[in-house]
Order: sequence, then C-alpha cells, then structure tokens
Amino acid sequence: MATADLGYREEGSGWVLFAGIMIVTIGVLNTIYGIAAIGDSKFFVADQKYILSGLHTWGWVMLILGVLQIVAAFSIWSGASFGRWFGITVAVLNAIASFLALPAYPFWSLAVMTLDVLVIYGLAAYGGDPVTARR
Repeated sequence: MATADLGYREEGSGWVLFAGIMIVTIGVLNTIYGIAAIGDSKFFVADQKYILSGLHTWGWVMLILGVLQIVAAFSIWSGASFGRWFGITVAVLNAIASFLALPAYPFWSLAVMTLDVLVIYGLAAYGGDPVTARR
C-alpha cells in the first residue's frame, strides 16, 4: 500500500475548518442579535451606552456583519485565496465590533475577540494555497 493511499490530511486543514465553523457560528449569532436589537428585544441590557449611537444602529451593524460572516465562511470553505482574505477582514471587523460592545457585554466581547484572534491566525497561517504534508 502506497503512502498516498493512507489519506494524509493537508497541513493546517483543521485550522481552516475551525475558522470557517467559528465564523459561521458567530455570524449566525450576530445576525440573530442584530434582528433582536432592531426589533427592541428585551434580551439586551437596559440603559447601556453604545459607542455607535443607540441599540437600533448597533442592531444594523451586527446584522450586516453577521451576513458578511456567513458569506465569508462559505468563501473560506470554497478554498479560494479570496476566501482567506475575506475571512480575515471579517474577523478583524468582528473583533473591532466586539471591542465596541465591551461596555455592554464584557465577558461575551472578550470571548468573541479571542475566537477572532484564533480565526485570524488559522487563516493567515494555513488558509492559503494548500500544501500537502509529506511524511
């Protein structure tokens, strides 16, 4: 049996898969939160001050960012170089948005920023042209 038949995975493919899964997960959550914020849901903390205007504006920002994240995840999974850079860009924008939400939701914002840093690392280090690991 040749070594090619053993099914070696491409180096870093787990990081790229992780990045796509995290971006789509946070994208879906951001979309839901954006819709809830636009609809004046009681889910959000009352009387919190947002850096960008009020809750409605923040809702639109989160809704648009969430949709972009979902598109970025599928772009990453397609394997194109554009997906890598689009995913990094969206992760950076999400980290900035999480930083802006820090006064309202400190622990959630820090958790999301941490995931964004891991996504950026995964895409920057392994999201380019796949290189097959030779053993």
